[in-house]
Amino acid sequence: MRTKVRKWLWAWQFDEEEAWLNEMAQKGKVLVGYRLGTYEFEDCEPGEYTVRLEMLEEWPTTAKSQDYIRFVEDTGAEMVGRIMKWVYFRKKTEDGPFELHGNYAARIKHLRSIITLLVPLMIFNTFIGFYNLFIGITFPSVINIICGIVNCAVSVLLAGGLRKLNEKKKQMEKDAQLFE
Repeated sequence: MRTKVRKWLWAWQFDEEEAWLNEMAQKGKVLVGYRLGTYEFEDCEPGEYTVRLEMLEEWPTTAKSQDYIRFVEDTGAEMVGRIMKWVYFRKKTEDGPFELHGNYAARIKHLRSIITLLVPLMIFNTFIGFYNLFIGITFPSVINIICGIVNCAVSVLLAGGLRKLNEKKKQMEKDAQLFE
């Protein structure tokens, strides 16, 4: 039986998202698809699958990303969803461990790619927010003021997420120096 669950998680919450998807698999519901905040699950044996998320360096349609996806699928995994540069893989647990970021360098690289995506979005929202506020105040317009406030709020939200990712990256870099 298929089940749809609507849940919104931000890019910097990928660890929580992956943990939640694996909890669902442990309960007998495995991810079969994803579309902008809507997860689609199918019944499975509890614990039958492990789910992993990956932020690709390039769009999934590029040759480099297609090669990477094929490489992961050659390990027995299958891609079950994607949105923008994010892809969702699942693999049968009985086929052995399933890790996409097996060492500190790979985890740090993954965090950097997420940060690289979010920084321009934050800058863009900040610029557009202040521009809308300026226009809304200069030529009185409630719509511009509201849009400006929303853009600035998104910028603050993104800045908080970037701070969390940066802290996580710095901690991983420290751990890498200790353990590798």
